[in-house]
Amino acid sequence: MPATLLHHLISATAERTPAAIALGAGADSMEMDYQHLAKAVDACAGGLVNNLGLPRGGRVAIWLDKRFETVIACFGAAAAGGAFVPVNPVLKPAQLIHILRDSGALVLITSPERLATLKDTLHTCPDLGHVVLTPSPADEAPGAALPVSLTEWANFLHPVASTVLHRVIDTDMAAILYTSGSTGRPKGVVLSHRNMVCGAHSVAQYLENKADDILLAALPLSFDAGFSQLTTAFAVGAKVALLNYLLPRDVLKAVEREQVTGLTAVPPLWIQLAQLQWPPSITLRYFATTGGRMPLATLTRLRAALPRSKPYLMYGLTEAFRATCLPPEEVDRRPDSIGKAIPNAEVLVLRPDGSECAPDEPGELVQRGALVAQGYWNDAEKTSAHFRPLPVGVGGRKHGLTLPEIAVYSGDTVRRDGEGFIYFIGRDDEMIKTSGYRVSPVEVEEILYATGMIGECAAFGLAHDTLGHSITVIVTPPPQGTVDLAALKAECRARMPAYMVPARVELHPGPLPRNPNGKIDRKTLARETQP
Repeated sequence: MPATLLHHLISATAERTPAAIALGAGADSMEMDYQHLAKAVDACAGGLVNNLGLPRGGRVAIWLDKRFETVIACFGAAAAGGAFVPVNPVLKPAQLIHILRDSGALVLITSPERLATLKDTLHTCPDLGHVVLTPSPADEAPGAALPVSLTEWANFLHPVASTVLHRVIDTDMAAILYTSGSTGRPKGVVLSHRNMVCGAHSVAQYLENKADDILLAALPLSFDAGFSQLTTAFAVGAKVALLNYLLPRDVLKAVEREQVTGLTAVPPLWIQLAQLQWPPSITLRYFATTGGRMPLATLTRLRAALPRSKPYLMYGLTEAFRATCLPPEEVDRRPDSIGKAIPNAEVLVLRPDGSECAPDEPGELVQRGALVAQGYWNDAEKTSAHFRPLPVGVGGRKHGLTLPEIAVYSGDTVRRDGEGFIYFIGRDDEMIKTSGYRVSPVEVEEILYATGMIGECAAFGLAHDTLGHSITVIVTPPPQGTVDLAALKAECRARMPAYMVPARVELHPGPLPRNPNGKIDRKTLARETQP
């Protein structure tokens, strides 16, 4: 029977190939097969319902690094009829407390070390009743009385055979993924079982994943593309190698050590990886980018270093998982495209009045289909702004259909060429308006990377009395090199129209700041840069 619920991705594979390896973690090669993973997920679901009384739809927050318990807890919460809320381990306690309060989490699964940082603030989370503590090498005790009940992981697990779990269907909530919060407080995107299972099968289809693949989970599991490494692998019975990396070189070592065949990362990480020496023993069948456009210079370096690996250039948003992918056979012809809609999704390019744009006319990217999320948790205003009914006549909508279909309006400006390939222009909230022109920071950054004179860069606009915005760029030096700012500015003048040339180019000595999902944080840089 095909998987319809999130945890079925594991149990279905466990029935087919119980001894196949599902998870690997760390340089000591710890592994767990599908049979034991399925049993652990069932025991976690049983513990949540039987031991902690989790109600249907109850939220379970998980604040851990990548480890077996993190995966078990996510899928166990969904199997129990609840919703898991994975919290990026790099977030600070204050950010976690916001997520706990906003989601109304009833259970927190974390480590003793992390719990110790929360002892003075947990009382501000009135819904939180239980904390489950994973095993810790430090064997730390909380050290202070807490306003919650504490349970150790081993004592919390409960055989599911003696537990009546909640009824679950595919449109039920499975997860709340909180965005990075680069535009303010993080927003919780609500995903159903159907969203996540359909997304897993769609991605596995176009990446041609098979049971003998080994995928590296380098991105945070709180990030939709990071969690996708689990669901995509489990959908086909492949293995996921969990990695808590500190430096890009750690990623490269893991790819070689684990004989990884598929690696997905965000452009800032690819920029750093492209500057490393890739050994000939690398077994990557494909590499994929998501979370922004990969600079052409970076793509060129990677393809030279990995001539046997297929490149997949992807675009997506947490509100609809993935939207488009450029197949490897099209990369040479149109490396600046984000491709076409992925399987079981439709991507539209619409004008403000809801009508479809003509070829090469800029418009907003709008996505419809099974991957569109269920809105933002506890935020009706933002939900109504981004999740809106499709107009009649658009996307196959006919006058006789009286119930509305909700699509997600991305806020991203794109264009579609005459052959149907889509090109990213910029986010509406990041576009630079200067001298009457709309300039995409991505376009500015692409030209700077093409010079080969820098390591990383970020472009943004600062308020200006006469221009509207002046274009500012922050750059870092290349590895083992320096930046000649005067020569770089000369290259900008030679390669850009006058209105696009940065008014300021400033040097940043180290890596640029990232948001919790690993993307370069333009908004923080703009805030910290004096006009």
